[in-house]
Amino acid sequence: MSWRASVLRVLACALAIGGLDPGGGAGIAADLRAFAVAGAFGCAAVSLVTIQSTAGLVAARPFSAREVAAQALEVMRHQRVRAVKVGALGSVENVRAVARLLAGQRDLSVVVDTPILPTRGRARLLAKPALSVLRDELLPLATLATVNVAEAQALLGERIATVGEAHDAARALAGTGARAVLVKGGHLKGPYAIDVLAVDGEVVELRARRLHVGPVHGAGCILASLIAGRLANAATPPDRDALVGAIRWAKRVHHGAMARAASVGQGLRVLVF
Repeated sequence: MSWRASVLRVLACALAIGGLDPGGGAGIAADLRAFAVAGAFGCAAVSLVTIQSTAGLVAARPFSAREVAAQALEVMRHQRVRAVKVGALGSVENVRAVARLLAGQRDLSVVVDTPILPTRGRARLLAKPALSVLRDELLPLATLATVNVAEAQALLGERIATVGEAHDAARALAGTGARAVLVKGGHLKGPYAIDVLAVDGEVVELRARRLHVGPVHGAGCILASLIAGRLANAATPPDRDALVGAIRWAKRVHHGAMARAASVGQGLRVLVF
């Protein structure tokens, strides 16, 4: 009898720390789908649980900081985590706990998304007092921070209505210590959606023709997770070309998913691959 040698397949892991959306359109369910598309093995630590669907966010309850940190640390100790995507954290305590955790893991690529309010619904994904803590303690640890216009305004306390003002916002947020900041232009006006990327002291515009698909659920989660999943298979820390390349790749995949946004019930459409 002949025996064929077994080849051990080794995969890089990407870890999402964020909220559980039972409807599946956003949060860690969406993160895991995006990681798979990017070629990374997806892991998840739950920071808050929600009552929501594509019809909107009804309520959110953060887990304790101890539980959040313990979930993430257990995965990091035993699995090949190469990138972390941070999403909705809920409370001041959770922001601080994740910042402490990541401060001791500087060999990871860290993508910090900054969901504060849902597209639909009244509940918050981040408590108001946590905004300054996120800006001052978590963003400085980011390889990349991704923010939409409303989130950038909340973090900086300044109005952003033009691409030029988005340039200023990206530079200001990069001034927190983040390696790179992507201010997404989906909420600005014009035939093109222009994202503004501040990276390594430079500012780059990333343009895509605007899609008239209406509001969708989980778009920000998925873009950040596509980038994190791609970075899980890059050198750490990624050089400028690898980082910008991961962002450009993720935007192409994301744009295609937006064009194919599907209805899965009442309310907002969701991204599909």
